[in-house]
Amino acid sequence: MGGAKAFGLSKSILSEPIEGTLPMAITSQAVVDQMLASIDASKSTDQPYKHWFLTNCLPQDVIDNILSLPFPAPSLDGVSGKRELHNATRTYFDAGNMEKFAACKAVNEALQDDRVTRKVAEHFGTNLNGTYLRVEYAQDINGFWLEPHSDLGVKVFTMLLYMSKDASHADLGTDIYDANKKHIGRSPFESNAAMVFVPAGNTFHGFEARNIEGVRKSVIINYVTEEWRAREQLAFPDKPLKM
Repeated sequence: MGGAKAFGLSKSILSEPIEGTLPMAITSQAVVDQMLASIDASKSTDQPYKHWFLTNCLPQDVIDNILSLPFPAPSLDGVSGKRELHNATRTYFDAGNMEKFAACKAVNEALQDDRVTRKVAEHFGTNLNGTYLRVEYAQDINGFWLEPHSDLGVKVFTMLLYMSKDASHADLGTDIYDANKKHIGRSPFESNAAMVFVPAGNTFHGFEARNIEGVRKSVIINYVTEEWRAREQLAFPDKPLKM
């Protein structure tokens, strides 16, 4: 992509049947393999800050399973600008959802796997020692927007993994800003593709208000430090990474 505008465990898990679907075998090993290959093939740009664009991040059956998760898209109630304004209705690949849904468990186990965490630390240049995995399932509807923010603080890694396949979502990528919060461009929105960055003082990103048809679905992957207070959001709250 040219510039900002163009940008574990290997056991098989049987998913519980979801409305309109048949059970399917999903393995964390397959997620590990796909994620490692995606990272190796990633492309980066330094403008306006170092970030990467990845494709084919997860096996397609995992994408399909995530898109079928029976979580309703939360109402905005006329309020947007920050995700924390809707903390009560946010959804995570937490301990409870790992027990219920194969895709949540496979993704979390893969992202906790030493092979993936080592690759993330080395390829993207971040220190994951002592951090915890946090995976959010975001479902954004019309009226959603996010002010420019950097993620700097207790987050040491951010992956914005796009899910929805709706052709009308092609222009719903993450908006990118410079250090003065001037809009520079927008990442491509492609199903099973992602934007990655290591939070710093200049990593401003957000979502400019624009029309969203249906539901804009994405998975937000962070590794966070011990200071993260909402422990119930974490995939493995008692298992910090040891690098």
